[in-house]
Amino acid sequence: MRSFRGFLFAFVCASAVVLAAAQPAPVRVDMAAGQLLVDGKPYVILGGELGNSSAGTAAQADEILPRMAHMHLNTVLMPVAWEQIEPAEGKFDFAILDHWIDEARAQNMHLVPLWFGSWKNAFSEYAPAWVKADTKRFPRARTANGAPTEILSTLGPETLRADSRAFAALTAHLKEKDAAQQTVLMIQVENEVGMLGAERDRSEDANRAFAGAVPAQLHEKLTAREGHFSPELAAQFHPEGKTWREVFGDAASEVFMAWRYAMFVDAVVEAGKKQYDLPMYMNAQLPAYMERAGDYPSGGPHPYFLDVYRATAQHIDFYSPDIYWPEFAYWVNRYRAAGLPVFVPEAKLEAAPYNALYAYGAVQAFGFCPFGIDSLKAENPLIAQVYGALESLGPSLAEAQHANQTRGIVLYANSARGTQTVTLGGYLFQASLSRVWNTGALESQNGAMLLMTNGTDEFLAIGTGLTVKISRDPDTDARVAGIASIEEVTRSGSDWKVVTRLNGDQSNQGRQLTLDSQAVRIYRVRLYAAER
Repeated sequence: MRSFRGFLFAFVCASAVVLAAAQPAPVRVDMAAGQLLVDGKPYVILGGELGNSSAGTAAQADEILPRMAHMHLNTVLMPVAWEQIEPAEGKFDFAILDHWIDEARAQNMHLVPLWFGSWKNAFSEYAPAWVKADTKRFPRARTANGAPTEILSTLGPETLRADSRAFAALTAHLKEKDAAQQTVLMIQVENEVGMLGAERDRSEDANRAFAGAVPAQLHEKLTAREGHFSPELAAQFHPEGKTWREVFGDAASEVFMAWRYAMFVDAVVEAGKKQYDLPMYMNAQLPAYMERAGDYPSGGPHPYFLDVYRATAQHIDFYSPDIYWPEFAYWVNRYRAAGLPVFVPEAKLEAAPYNALYAYGAVQAFGFCPFGIDSLKAENPLIAQVYGALESLGPSLAEAQHANQTRGIVLYANSARGTQTVTLGGYLFQASLSRVWNTGALESQNGAMLLMTNGTDEFLAIGTGLTVKISRDPDTDARVAGIASIEEVTRSGSDWKVVTRLNGDQSNQGRQLTLDSQAVRIYRVRLYAAER
């Protein structure tokens, strides 16, 4: 009997070990490496965000997701509206979301739900009708003249309770439905929060809070980080003060709103993570040139006052920029400089193929998502070509990103910059927009390239529309560089297949790399360095 019990105990323990090993590792963000880890391995999101009204029915999943898979997307960002999952208070319906998850699995894709709860683009149009109709229980933010807005106030305790309860119900359902498969990678909580039309909420409760002292905990945390502020916060911070105006000067109203939104959304995230501990992030609508707070959503998590969020919210994993303005590189680098992993949940569709190559190459983004990607109807649009090329790299892209062996270049004809140079592997790569050789006319108005190496003199260049001159980096040594060979390649199983060997006129007699101006292609470039 004793030996049987011993055998049974050993069998149960071994079975538990096997079952534990079979469970996927939790999806998480490695903040130090700037990578998304899925089942313990780096995962690069080749993504796209759907239009706001593209995920409201099950039938839309059947039409959209196969098209997205055909375009080489591996992840789709899709709205999940509070009004849809809780049409009557306390009555939840996840049938449509479940169908999207099932269809995503069928297409071997992942999803990132966008929680359109209390706010979407500052306003509250995705809240259920029973919330919008009860302004006593769910108060609105008010303008300077006291008029109510279509924006739920951050100071409504019932609003916070209802939003948190609905979000917790969503995450609990996702855990039950999907924890074993991990179709859902992470969740965006709310969307582009902030006060529009005024710098801050002027409701009675908001005025009362604004007239008081800055909370001691916020004051202490910011004071401890004073030397690490953004320039915008550093210019306004006066730690000797007590009230919002005294401490934050002209930025007081926007900082106050940042604190209020950070408090509210962090509580929603906390409620959700108690049910299912997925990575959860916030996105931000960025200020356009010369805009004032209130012209853009005042208090959102954009770089000016992101320190307020990070001092207040302990459960939000990271913050991401929605970039529609021309200054893509500027904005994405503002978030990277803040020590955040780079993920772009929304980007201008027309510029997406070029900015994607820059994002993955230059700032080692773990994901990039053009907005409204489901509106593309062309058979093989340029962004699909970008994603197809990146897909062919497999795990080597994430490995090269982690080893700092990727670079990115993007150039536009309407930009003041005519060339751009990057250094990689001891070589300088100077890019300019390609021109017709006998007329000098631009072959394309835009050009971009992702450059990658494995640490040798062999490089992969993915891109379009650029002419690239290559030289030895003088900071490496005094040798001269030359092109040994250029080949257009495609992936064939685990190997690369040579499509064309480029030389002669196609390489300007071996002096430059010229990327096709009409399509995204992959080039394998072998270089050599010789003594002078």
